[in-house]
Amino acid sequence: MNVQTKPPRPPLNGVDTQTLLNTINFVAGQPDLARFQFRAVNEWVDGTYSRTTMRDFYGAGGEQKHVASYSAESDHPTVLCGADRAPTPVEWLLHGLASCITAGIGNIAAARGVKLTRVRSFVEGNIDLRGILGISDEVRNGYRDISIRFEIEGDAPKEKLAQIVEQARARSAVFDVLTNGVPVMVDVDASTTTS
Repeated sequence: MNVQTKPPRPPLNGVDTQTLLNTINFVAGQPDLARFQFRAVNEWVDGTYSRTTMRDFYGAGGEQKHVASYSAESDHPTVLCGADRAPTPVEWLLHGLASCITAGIGNIAAARGVKLTRVRSFVEGNIDLRGILGISDEVRNGYRDISIRFEIEGDAPKEKLAQIVEQARARSAVFDVLTNGVPVMVDVDASTTTS
């Protein structure tokens, strides 16, 4: 008897499609491997400027390290008393949303055999600063709304491309956190310095 096996799926859209599918199947059989904890260490530099480093995380059953230590800086623009040395924290939030959905689009398209030629998003968040400035308790501190629009091109019908974007939105961890909320605990270790 001649048993035919499927050839491995080739990479598509920069995604190692076969490894993606193998990972999904492997984790489905061992759900404990799906538990991850990502970490970041932030340090104030001066004024409204700070730097965050991301190096290690827990996942796939053990401690992991990125191939390099990554950092992101944040500041406020000069109109908001900063030195404008980096994006604001709320702009990084927009970046997180856009990049999370975009990563999902790349993976989902590859899994469905769709070759992408272009993905671009435009994300906007509207905020009333009276909240964070302590001027009004009637105004929330964060965004009152966020919108994101995608332009996507590939070798599939428009409807299928739109379905890929919708599935990426539905599976986005950042979209989930923003729309469903998550408990945030703040602990403080304070010490007094002497001059």
